[in-house]
Amino acid sequence: MVRGIPAIAGLVLLALNTGCGSSFPGSTVTGADLGLETNPGVTTLAAAQRPTLVTGQVIYVPIYSEIYDLGPNRTFQLAATLSLRNTDRQNPIVITAVDYYDSAGKRVKTYLTDPIQLAPLTSTAVVVHQTDTLGGTGANFLVTWGAAVAVSEPIVEAIMISTASQQGISFVSPGRVIEQR
Repeated sequence: MVRGIPAIAGLVLLALNTGCGSSFPGSTVTGADLGLETNPGVTTLAAAQRPTLVTGQVIYVPIYSEIYDLGPNRTFQLAATLSLRNTDRQNPIVITAVDYYDSAGKRVKTYLTDPIQLAPLTSTAVVVHQTDTLGGTGANFLVTWGAAVAVSEPIVEAIMISTASQQGISFVSPGRVIEQR
C-alpha cells in the first residue's frame, strides 16, 4: 500500500516534490513541496557529468488533477502520477525538464534544477497530490528528455486515481510527442 492506495503494478511512486525545484508567482507550493528524491538507477547530473545529447523529444502529457462532476461549477479532485520510464535495455536517458502547466498554459512548477539520468529500464515519477488544484482541469506536463545514442523511446504517461466512500475512479493519460530533438 502506498498512502492508502494499492500500488499500481511495478510503478515506482517516487515523488519529485520534496526539496528542490522552484515555484512560480501564484503558486501555493513551498520549497519543501518540490524536489527530487533518488532511487536506484536515478542519478542527478552535475554540469561536468552531462553527456552530449544527440536525440530526444519534448512530450506533452495531459493531467487531470480535477475533473468536472455534475456540471461546470463542481469539480472532483484526483491524485495524478506522472510516470517516466526508460524502456531502453542498454542505455541511459537524461530527463532535462519536467514542467507543470495550468489550464491557461502558464508554467506553475518546475521539478528539476539539474537533469536526471535514468539507467536502463529505470523509472521514476512525479506525484500531484489530490489536494493540489494549482493546475486546474486542463493541467499538463512538458517532459524533455535526451540520450547520447539512439535509444528506444521512453514511456511517459500519467495515472489519475481517486477514491471516496465506496466509489473510485482511475485512468491513464498517455504522453504525446510534440517535438523531436
